[in-house]
Amino acid sequence: MADLHKLTITELSKKLEAGEYTSVDIVNDLLASIDATDGKVGAYLSLDRDSALEQANAADAARIAGKTSPMLGIPVAIKDLLNVEGQPCTCSSKILKGYIAPYDATVIKKLREAGAVLLGRVNMDEFAMGSSTENAALGKTFNPWNLNCVPGGSSGGSAACVAADEAIIALGSDTGGSIRQPASFCGCVGVKPTYGRVSRYGLTAFASSLDQIGPLSKTVKDSALLLEVLCGHDPMDSSSVERAVPSFGKMLTDNTSLAGMKLGLPKEYFVDGMDPEVEKVVREAVKHCQSLGAEIIDISLPHSKYAIAVYYIIATAEASANLARFDGIRYGLRIEGKDPLDLYRKTRSSGFGSEVKRRIILGTYVLSSGYYDAYYKRAQKVRTLIRNDFSEAFKQCDAILSPVTPTPAYKIGEKTDDPLKMYLDDILTTSVNLAGNCALSVPCGFSSDKLPIGLQIIGDSFAEETILKVGHAYEQSTDWHQRKPEIA
Repeated sequence: MADLHKLTITELSKKLEAGEYTSVDIVNDLLASIDATDGKVGAYLSLDRDSALEQANAADAARIAGKTSPMLGIPVAIKDLLNVEGQPCTCSSKILKGYIAPYDATVIKKLREAGAVLLGRVNMDEFAMGSSTENAALGKTFNPWNLNCVPGGSSGGSAACVAADEAIIALGSDTGGSIRQPASFCGCVGVKPTYGRVSRYGLTAFASSLDQIGPLSKTVKDSALLLEVLCGHDPMDSSSVERAVPSFGKMLTDNTSLAGMKLGLPKEYFVDGMDPEVEKVVREAVKHCQSLGAEIIDISLPHSKYAIAVYYIIATAEASANLARFDGIRYGLRIEGKDPLDLYRKTRSSGFGSEVKRRIILGTYVLSSGYYDAYYKRAQKVRTLIRNDFSEAFKQCDAILSPVTPTPAYKIGEKTDDPLKMYLDDILTTSVNLAGNCALSVPCGFSSDKLPIGLQIIGDSFAEETILKVGHAYEQSTDWHQRKPEIA
């Protein structure tokens, strides 16, 4: 077996079409890789081996029958907040331990239609609330580049399994940076699509006006191929936008020129306290884009300094409403009490972790009588100002370049006692979610401790083609994405 688990979708598709290997070969190779390394990385919460092999057999039969698709027979790891019929969907929380999804999320249906193989469930921060995957209740995940460091979050399991070659590609979700930040920490590609581009039906909601599903992959082209499958209008999701889906994969060629493109550099995104190595690496990446023909212009996003405050008001408010359904009555954990209120209290106290409780309490507070206007309503007004900043910026440039995070991955436990310090990890990513724009993270270098650093490429609404083009051009003219961690 030729290390199939290390290859990309593009490389595997060619081998499948040529008849060199089968989808069953790929799944078996991946399972062997997972068995060899996941005891150290801890990316997976569950694997349905028999189902994966059945799906692979079906994909091989479909290929023989003449079906073609870039995703046909390609295994995909699934973040554990997406419903897959017959599989666990725990959101890495004790309150949903043992819950089995009764239906498929829309993105899962689309993957099945494309012939992809659903490989297993990967770890995450509980209900996607966190930036390190340390808030996971059902297992620990480690950064493949340094097992003493966090993989980022909340899609830490998705990023870690891709970086460790335990998955060809993975699905994550991004509410305030939860795809891009772990992609940066783990040295892979992560794409946050425009809000409304991908259906959220079947995604366990954290903050409904911010959540978006997207891919984490080894290359920009792989993300483009999966994104093409995921996108499209869905009548089951009222926020889904009816808009044509471009051929994201076909538009990416070997041409690495960025001639004629204007890329903005926001002064507010090089914040005080940023790790000097991150700033140096990102500025070098910006110069490289300039060498590819892009014009770099200085821009301003003046209201971005309020993004963290606005995000943690709006996101927690929506979370407090969304998580009210987990009460011990309809599904998941149930701890009996002397009356319904006692049942609710005992179930939610035992089932939710400390970070989830913290956000529910904060969200309930900002929505309460007397505080709604002072906090939530004002936050929504500032959100509009942040969105307007981006609209003005995109009148001057085609895309925006910035760091993804102020630091590389940090040590496990380093920030767990200071939630506010961990919240600041999202300072460079939350604005994009508040505005509803698209963005991606692509590897652009390493720290002196050999930890990956990501370049963030931000696009206007429904400008995925632009950010994928910039990311692909940068990636193909550098070799950062080809480097692999040595898992000791």
